[in-house]
Amino acid sequence: MAKTEKILEVACPDCGAMLQIDGATGAVITHTPAPRKRTFEDLATAHDALRAAEERKESIFRQSVEAEKNKEDLMEKRFAEALKKAKDAPEGKPIRDFDLD
Repeated sequence: MAKTEKILEVACPDCGAMLQIDGATGAVITHTPAPRKRTFEDLATAHDALRAAEERKESIFRQSVEAEKNKEDLMEKRFAEALKKAKDAPEGKPIRDFDLD
């Protein structure tokens, strides 16, 4: 009886890579990655995309600097509100369910 090796070639539905799988064991024998797709068609569009990304980063940085400037006022307001709640809270130990037994 002759033993025949069955090798299956399967394309990955997620990334498009080609896999060769041994039919008997189910193990992957080889993996050929899918060809990389070009992100940009030409240099001008790549340059425009980089410029837009740089402008977004600069905008985010400016927003974070502005948030840091206002951070002290925000913290003072939060502290004042917490202090007000603490003064309004009843004095003494809180009653626990265990204490009621």
